[in-house]
Amino acid sequence: MDAAAWNRRYETNELVWTAEPNRFLVVETAALAPGTALDLGTGEGRNAVWLAQQGWRVTAVDFSDVGLAKASQMAAAADVEVSTVCADVADYTPDPGGFDLVAILYLHLPADLRHEVYGRAGAGVAPGGTLLVVGHDATNLTDGHGGPQDPEVLFSAADIAEDLVGSGLIVERADCVQRTVASADGDRVAIDALVRARRRSMQ
Repeated sequence: MDAAAWNRRYETNELVWTAEPNRFLVVETAALAPGTALDLGTGEGRNAVWLAQQGWRVTAVDFSDVGLAKASQMAAAADVEVSTVCADVADYTPDPGGFDLVAILYLHLPADLRHEVYGRAGAGVAPGGTLLVVGHDATNLTDGHGGPQDPEVLFSAADIAEDLVGSGLIVERADCVQRTVASADGDRVAIDALVRARRRSMQ
């Protein structure tokens, strides 16, 4: 989907993704000291706003100006600040070493573009900083619920770890994880890939 398609999806007054932060983001950042954070592909900004509520100084990037407007409204309602940047992740380059946390949550791209985008995102991680990637696992297509139905944009934790080769990041966790989601047919299980990586602190 392009920016225009996402704008149409976000035009409703209701939140498409709810206001609750991603459960894995909450767990994986619990032990981190707040600093600067980049939420790449923020959508309506639920994760960016939650991070700001935890004390992070957040930059939220997305190519949907409608989604970013909702993110700004959500931030204002929560009395926090989130800096929004309207940009296509295919072209956006974070400041090298500019962020203590780079979060990429459910940003699904064709493999070649993913490798490029995630590589640039990894370069944006500051010394001592963390990169967190969560997305629909490739096995979700046949064994899980929801998510993209195009196998070309799905990935495994091993795929993301390979994208980070040469980035200088140390992969601390690369797992296949499950979460329960509500559906019209009752609770179902979705399967995600999760990667957490860290850049060594400067000595």
